[in-house]
Amino acid sequence: MDKKISKDVINSVSKKTGKPVSEASLKKIAQKVSPDIMQSEAQLRQLIKQVSSTAGVPVSEETIKEIVGAVKKSGFNIGNLEGLMKMMLKK
Repeated sequence: MDKKISKDVINSVSKKTGKPVSEASLKKIAQKVSPDIMQSEAQLRQLIKQVSSTAGVPVSEETIKEIVGAVKKSGFNIGNLEGLMKMMLKK
């Protein structure tokens, strides 16, 4: 994934967590995302937990269920990884 992660997303993650989050750490996660991950609930859960760990923000099981449900319901487009991050930040 060669796309640059927008400064808005990086700033939002940093603001939400109260800790600086680097573009490199977010890109490292983003490079692992594939359409298969978005279709597999187990892999999607793992991705959510990885983002949570990187950001240093715990995510409850209820929130994970909500995010998984929203992604599956929306037919999330992998090309819009920033959209997933923004959705997670709203929780």
